[in-house]
Formats: sequence, structure tokens, C-alpha cells
Amino acid sequence: MKIKSILYRVLAVVALFGASSGLSSCNYNSLVEEQQTVDQTWAEVENQYQRRADLIPNLVNTVKGYSQHESETLEKVTLARAKATSITINADDLDEENLKKFQQAQDDLSGALKSLLAVTEAYPDLKANENFMNLQAQLEGTENRITIARRNYTEAVRQYNTSIKKFPTTIYAGWFGFKPKPQFTAAAGADRAPEVKF
Repeated sequence: MKIKSILYRVLAVVALFGASSGLSSCNYNSLVEEQQTVDQTWAEVENQYQRRADLIPNLVNTVKGYSQHESETLEKVTLARAKATSITINADDLDEENLKKFQQAQDDLSGALKSLLAVTEAYPDLKANENFMNLQAQLEGTENRITIARRNYTEAVRQYNTSIKKFPTTIYAGWFGFKPKPQFTAAAGADRAPEVKF
């Protein structure tokens, strides 16, 4: 009778271990899929920022043709673009520090672009230029795409980070190298509404 009891316990442990192994394998595969989604959405974020960077030289050249007096502003935009495009992050190297550097460079470029577009207000002929208007529209569309790409990345990271912190996944997520991914943070001054002048 005692042997039967021991045998049942051993079988129960084996069955439990087998079930948990199957569950772990299933969760492991889910984590791999979620990590791939994070990587994919990060690639789209970089793609949209690159699209913006590619528009800037044409925008700068168009403004330069109308305004020789704004060389300092044009130089700031050019330098900010160079810095922003020099920082690329492989999805495997995404961490808080690298994302912070990337985001700071992109925020600096955004600030330089705002300055450039503010300067163009003083040049009515430039604002009426078809090439400038087209570039400005493309830039606006790209900013919208950046916002969407960042939102998609943020959602993918939220889901992935939540998954690796849930029990029992949290136990083996670290064993297999699943680490939390960083999130974007709001830029300085984002808590204040922009001033709009007509």
C-alpha cells in the first residue's frame, strides 16, 4: 500500500513537472514573439526618424535660398540632424541609457526644426514657395508617423515588460535573457501647452 502511495506521488510530481514545462515552453514562445514585436516596432520608430532626417537637407536648402541672414539657425539644424542620425540603437542594445541618448538627440533636432520654422514666418515669399510648402507638409506628416510609431513601440514594450514580470514567467524569463525594455519619456516642457500665434 505504501509503495502505491509513493508511486502515485512520483507520478503526480512528474505530471506536474511536465505540465509546467509545457506551460514554460508556451510562455517562452510567447515571450519570443513579444520581444520580436518590440524589435519590429523599434525599427519602425527609427525608420520614421530617418525619414524626417532625410527631409531636412531639402528644407534647409530651400530656406537658405530665401534667407542668407539665418545662417546660425540653419547651422543648428544641420548639426542637430548630424547628431541625431549618428545615434542608432540595435534593438538588442535597447536600454534606458541608450534610449535616453537617442531621445535627447531627436528632441534637440525637433527644437532646431521648430526654430527654423519660426524663422520662416519672417519670409512671406518663402512661406508661399511650393517646394517649401510641400516639404513642410511632408515634415508634418512624418511627425505624425513618428508619434504613431512611438505609440506602437510603447504598447509593445508595455505588453512585453508586463509578461516578463508575471508569475511564473518571471522565474525563468531571466534565465533565458529576457530583460525589461525601456520606454520613451516626455520631453522637457511637454507639460506646457505650446503657444500658438496667428
